[in-house]
Amino acid sequence: MSRPQRSDRPPHQISKFLQSAQDEAGALFFPPKTTVRCVGRPMFRTQLARDVGCLLDLDPTVISWTCLPLVLSRRNRHHVPDFSITRPEGVSLLDARPMLGKRPLPEWVVEATQAMGYQHETHQEAELRGSIRLENARDLLQYAAYRPSLGDRVRILALLEENGSMPLSSCLEAIRSGHDAIAVVASLALQRFIEIELDDARIGPGTIVSRFRG
Repeated sequence: MSRPQRSDRPPHQISKFLQSAQDEAGALFFPPKTTVRCVGRPMFRTQLARDVGCLLDLDPTVISWTCLPLVLSRRNRHHVPDFSITRPEGVSLLDARPMLGKRPLPEWVVEATQAMGYQHETHQEAELRGSIRLENARDLLQYAAYRPSLGDRVRILALLEENGSMPLSSCLEAIRSGHDAIAVVASLALQRFIEIELDDARIGPGTIVSRFRG
């Protein structure tokens, strides 16, 4: 494996390269608008990157994530990864790779990532096609800004503690606040008080809800 080399460009030019990438992404919008565990400004260069961000917010192993965090360099070549991701075992950099319009990442990107002490990950667009988990994540993130009442939170958690996992329809019956009952459950799931089954089917009355166990 060849050793990654430092860029010949001065640091201020590297900084401008990063700022340019962030400015271009910041001018774009890909729904949904809200995030849960994104640290700093949410910025996405593609809808695919936004979709990956949705999955990161619902990934129980992810502590936090940041968009377009740094510049990887080798000689005069530069690359800005889509995300840095913090998990209990460490930090990794991730690139979301569309099926069309972009060349494969060069090997030096992975080498440069490892030289900085990080792992490198990729999400291919083909991996997300038809993803039920992604569709459910998008639905839940519509309620990312909602804050349920303390009473509803305690009632839901007590119900699950007493009965174990239950269908979503049964959990909705325990909500007394008078607000959108689905918003309460979605917010509690996003805040990791409860878990909702996301992979078997689109969220519905029979979807299983349980206490969050991590």
